[in-house]
Amino acid sequence: MKIKTISRSSNDYVRERVEDIHKVQRNFDPEAHPFEQGREYTRALNAVKLERMFAKPFVASLNGHIDGVYSMTKHPHKLNSMISGSGDGEIRIWEISEQKTTWRVQGHRGLVSGVCPGHTEGQFLSCSTDKTVKIWENGSAPVETYIGKYAFTGLSHHRNEALFATSGESVEVWDETRSEPIHNFSWGADNYQTVKFNQTETNILASCGTDRTIVLYDLRTSKPLSKLVMTLKTNAIAWNPMEAYIFSTASEDHNAYTFDMRNMKSATNVMKDHVSAIMDIDYSPTGQEIVTGSYDRTIRLYDVGQGHSRDCYHTKRMQRIFAVQYSMDSKFVLSGSDDGNVRLWKAHASEKMGVMDWREKHQREYSAKLKERFGHMSDIRRIDKHRRTPKDIKIADSRKKEMVHAEKRKDDLRRKHSKKLSDQKRPSEREKSIIGIAK
Repeated sequence: MKIKTISRSSNDYVRERVEDIHKVQRNFDPEAHPFEQGREYTRALNAVKLERMFAKPFVASLNGHIDGVYSMTKHPHKLNSMISGSGDGEIRIWEISEQKTTWRVQGHRGLVSGVCPGHTEGQFLSCSTDKTVKIWENGSAPVETYIGKYAFTGLSHHRNEALFATSGESVEVWDETRSEPIHNFSWGADNYQTVKFNQTETNILASCGTDRTIVLYDLRTSKPLSKLVMTLKTNAIAWNPMEAYIFSTASEDHNAYTFDMRNMKSATNVMKDHVSAIMDIDYSPTGQEIVTGSYDRTIRLYDVGQGHSRDCYHTKRMQRIFAVQYSMDSKFVLSGSDDGNVRLWKAHASEKMGVMDWREKHQREYSAKLKERFGHMSDIRRIDKHRRTPKDIKIADSRKKEMVHAEKRKDDLRRKHSKKLSDQKRPSEREKSIIGIAK
């Protein structure tokens, strides 16, 4: 005779400790939950409303500089430190967690046009329009001073070796043990705006000149690799820290462009939304996000593959932005403007600062997934994209869109009434700003 018994283990429903939550049996069969989609849509709508409600990106303003802040860099060996240089020649090291200056020096007699980490621990370099490059440690006097023939406009250090590059009337590569440059590159430009070493392919460096060119160099061949000519001048360059051949540029035409140095016939991405020249650009250490600072007094954050910004930061008192940096943990953004302030922002406006309980963490992850699932819905998309921008920027954006539309309409009419033009291929948005490539 067979006997059927019902048996169950207490491990399936009894808590091991008092702190544990009660175990709940759930049936995940969708037929058992006919109202699940509507319920989760309401949760997603509430989640995106709460995210915008608690979006307060501004953290602190670091006061101290008398003149505008025109150069910034992350501290080479401290997560919560940052180095800034101002227009009156002063250099400061900031303790971000304490929001105060830990070291300062009157380093130069002119504008500090570049700061970067040095070769050894605790060292950093600065360059100025007073024709000097100086290496600093904790003391008030520089460890080493290099004198150039003309004003320096940019500075970048090699990742592994005691080499650094400067830009000015030409691009020069210096050895820290020598008083004269070991390489001198120039290719047509009267003046070079900035120079940046690739931190992955460490022998490659890039510069941008006043003749609207972006030039790539290789230290192994001691000569330029290629030159890219744009329609307008490029103000800054940033290399992707995770992808060796990818770099982004900040342009005078209000856009930022991403290029692959192996094929520069067209940009891989065009980042729009600014209404004035972009003065600086930087990648997050993860290589997944980009921050730009513009002459229109706003900071915009982009996801690497997107063409429009996911967030826009501004304050009433913030003036034109000349320097932006991501923190080393990708959680904060720093900006330097010509009102003399360094401002600290969250990289994600509604992210909670400090330690989170595991339940709250799970709730936030669940809300993020719901938002991703229902992101195509019109109400959720509208609320998520809504940003309050200053009135003058809104007017400038509207005027810019009107001008672009008029230009497109004019081009369409020309093509319609000209056989020669109608047969020509319309240039794509990623090729439109490129005039040519020289090798």
